[in-house]
Amino acid sequence: MLNENIKAIRKSKGLSQEELAVKLNVVRQTISKWEQGLSVPDSDMLISISEVLETPVSTLLGETVSEHKADDLKAIAEKLEVINLQLAQRKTARRRILHWILISLCVLIVVISAVLITINSPYLGWDYSDPETAVVGVTLHAYEWLFFRVAPITLILLIVGIFLTRKKV
Repeated sequence: MLNENIKAIRKSKGLSQEELAVKLNVVRQTISKWEQGLSVPDSDMLISISEVLETPVSTLLGETVSEHKADDLKAIAEKLEVINLQLAQRKTARRRILHWILISLCVLIVVISAVLITINSPYLGWDYSDPETAVVGVTLHAYEWLFFRVAPITLILLIVGIFLTRKKV
């Protein structure tokens, strides 16, 4: 029965023995032996055959395929509805997480700005004749300079993102 099923399904898929052999990485004679009933594929190969022929292993082994009934279609529709609901919930959860991440980043930028404004660039009064102090001072100054140029644009983009990710009523 397996041999007849492999042959019938292969032919229904429009594959020659050679084409099926190439897809399964075996020689054509192996396919011929299976279809003549002279040998049988092992379990791993049976799974590979089912994948290549896009057919369940149970069908290859002889299980009859029943017609789809209205009840089967209803069950499939219910499963699809559950999957769609799960996807919608996942999308909502991701949007909510992104929304709060954006809010957190806005708060972080405001806090860093407040700290930098409050400390009023203390490194400007440092003695730059000491090489280590000079490197730290230049690094802090570069960070502050870059931060105050990038932060406003970033803050605006984050606020736009917050409005785009808010919960829609």
